[in-house]
Amino acid sequence: METESMSTRGILYILSAPSGAGKTSLLKALRERDGGLCVSVSHTTRPMRPGEEEGVDYHFVTQEAFLRLAGEGGFLEHAEVFGNYYGTSEAAVSGELKAGHDTVLEIDWQGARQVRKRFPDAVSIFILPPDRETLRERLTARGQDSEETIQRRMNQAVEEMSHFAEFDFLVINDNFNTALAELAAIVVAQRQRLAYQVARNGLRIQDLLQPA
Repeated sequence: METESMSTRGILYILSAPSGAGKTSLLKALRERDGGLCVSVSHTTRPMRPGEEEGVDYHFVTQEAFLRLAGEGGFLEHAEVFGNYYGTSEAAVSGELKAGHDTVLEIDWQGARQVRKRFPDAVSIFILPPDRETLRERLTARGQDSEETIQRRMNQAVEEMSHFAEFDFLVINDNFNTALAELAAIVVAQRQRLAYQVARNGLRIQDLLQPA
């Protein structure tokens, strides 16, 4: 049954990290390196930031629209972060997986908990910064937040990082290229699992096992 299921479904990856750990930059680089990955676009009620695009970075919606979708059961997971709501469309993710597309969810630890209940075979990865000083420097470098906001994000990051042990894999983003290589290795390793390979190369394997 596992082989049959995997033949029609892609692999679901969960990528989580505290703000400032470099998750978004790593995921962008990973996608440029691996064209077989699809990234789910979340819904959010927060304002669009400079350089962001509707439908590319997020689906930007009003709080009323978000809560309506949540009430209708339209989200695979959703949570409130810093006064804004974030959610992942269940229909969109299920559609990508059924089409055989490996899909990445860029969500927090709370969302990851919810997704694992629905997809217990999801591969979850947590990214940590190398130290607190580097984390603060990365948050400050954005130049968009006040010192009060940065401190609030630092406090929130500590809470988020305390949940790293709930994940399957841990990547420490000290050196960007090393962290990227480690992420790519996790993806490649999942695709080499026996059931995954048999599902996608069954006919080739059968042919190889034919009597000479």
